[in-house]
Amino acid sequence: MKRIKLKLEKRIPGTKGETKRKRREGFIPVEIYGKGVENLHCWVRLKDFLSLPHGETFLIEAEVNGEKRVCILKDVQFGWLGDNPLHVDLYDLSNVTEVEVEVPIEFRGTPVGVEMGGTFEVLIHSFTVKAKPADLPDRIVVDVSGMGLGSALHVRDIKPPPGCVILDNPEETVAVVVEPESEEEVGEEETSTE
Repeated sequence: MKRIKLKLEKRIPGTKGETKRKRREGFIPVEIYGKGVENLHCWVRLKDFLSLPHGETFLIEAEVNGEKRVCILKDVQFGWLGDNPLHVDLYDLSNVTEVEVEVPIEFRGTPVGVEMGGTFEVLIHSFTVKAKPADLPDRIVVDVSGMGLGSALHVRDIKPPPGCVILDNPEETVAVVVEPESEEEVGEEETSTE
């Protein structure tokens, strides 16, 4: 799994005035916590946080005053418009044997059914995976080239990477190839709407 280095500044919880000043300077508050570790209150530059990858799972090597902690991004609180991060929670993995995280799915190939006129529809974009931090994948690659017209791919059909367990319901549908509508069905729909 990809590791991203992130420099943080130690934060002394204080007044609202101090928090407002740091936000104006382009920082957001960060809380680092975990099993059996001391909580750390920090600041991260907003531009550094916004440069983190999107749509993949990664570990964060957080460095605070020379001390390094390997974490995962646990939670981000956004402003009411939903576009400006206000607070970040990082979970320290030092004493964790296994962790549960959302891992995005990457679909590869063109389904045979699409070449026959069908439509490929994705119903699930990520899996909840349980693994040791060292075994966490950045994404789960699924080959869909063998899917024919009318076929469906379920969670149970996906082979997880070594050391990982997919926790989603095995019966849940991940993707389907929908058959094209026949001209008769299209004609019936048009006459019923008139």
